Amino acid sequence: MIVVGIPSYNNADTIRKVAEVAAEGLRKYFSGKGILVNSDGGSSDGTRETFMNSETENIEKVSFEYRGIPGKGSAMRAIFEYAENAGADAIVFLDSDLRSVEPWWIDRLAGPIVSGDADYIAPYYLRHKYDGTITNHICYPMTSALYGKKIRQPIGGDFGVGRKAYTLYLKKPKDVWKTNVARFGIDIWMTTTAIASGLEVVQAALGVKIHDVKDPGKHLSPMFVQVVSTLFSLMIEHEDMWKSSNGIERVPVVGESPNVEPEEIAVDLENLKNKAREEVENLDFISGEILNHVRSEGVVNTEEWVETVQSFALTFRKEEISVEKMIPFYFARVASFVEETQGMSTEEAEEIIEEQLNMFMEKKEELIERW
Repeated sequence: MIVVGIPSYNNADTIRKVAEVAAEGLRKYFSGKGILVNSDGGSSDGTRETFMNSETENIEKVSFEYRGIPGKGSAMRAIFEYAENAGADAIVFLDSDLRSVEPWWIDRLAGPIVSGDADYIAPYYLRHKYDGTITNHICYPMTSALYGKKIRQPIGGDFGVGRKAYTLYLKKPKDVWKTNVARFGIDIWMTTTAIASGLEVVQAALGVKIHDVKDPGKHLSPMFVQVVSTLFSLMIEHEDMWKSSNGIERVPVVGESPNVEPEEIAVDLENLKNKAREEVENLDFISGEILNHVRSEGVVNTEEWVETVQSFALTFRKEEISVEKMIPFYFARVASFVEETQGMSTEEAEEIIEEQLNMFMEKKEELIERW
């Protein structure tokens, strides 16, 4: 039995399509043996009612308000618990703001688990070059370089989670749900925990991801803090593993991506640069050259960014810094990337992202020595 989990908060405009497409996927690929579960954060726009009124034919659905710290992680934990009580073989998590979801996504995100070929499935999307900036500039290169598993969307939002994986997550100390894992730290926590625990991890080609995109300079600061704080905490927890990991291998991809183009995304470049310049603080563990570069131009190049990320991780380990102080450097890195890739196709920009990953790999030994 498959549980399709849809966390939500004020997503009345989009959740109906997600539910109806997911139901079609369950009918087509799993003979209808599944249930749709909406875990909501107290929406005021009729999200739950819209979900329950969606046309899902014979597919059962349930909606409830989760308990705990408000956030995506708390919503997903409630779905883990529901799946465990139901004895589900797999959970397919879908973001409630998806506009590109297709019925075959259900097969890609659950099929390899049901067949015994995977325990955890991360999404593999075609995304616009300016979508997923937290993924592109820190989660993808850091996770891949640290743990030796090249996984393109470790915080993609849409996942397949097998019984072995969700049971593992529920066995973790309950205190973890009082941290940023209960918020937007959940995705990087699930992915890293799966890798570090030796679970069978694959990626599912899902084609293009179209959703409610947010401008990094205007909307993503809280998410950045929650995700990166969790990533750094996981480095401390799993330091023996990543320090002994050598090389890097691509996590297998299931299926092929359709030949489609992602929607155009606009980024307010000047706002990013201005915020970086105005908000950066003097920090004694960041080189004066990098600080001056951010303060004067509002950008950081690839090498400066890798050094900055590593320096923050080291200082975080000593409990001497809040990740919030890293935000201006994040703005500066995204601004630098936007400047460098203007006029490039998404495919060409991907080469720049890969070069950045290579720099993280090259600097790993230095990180280990400094750690």
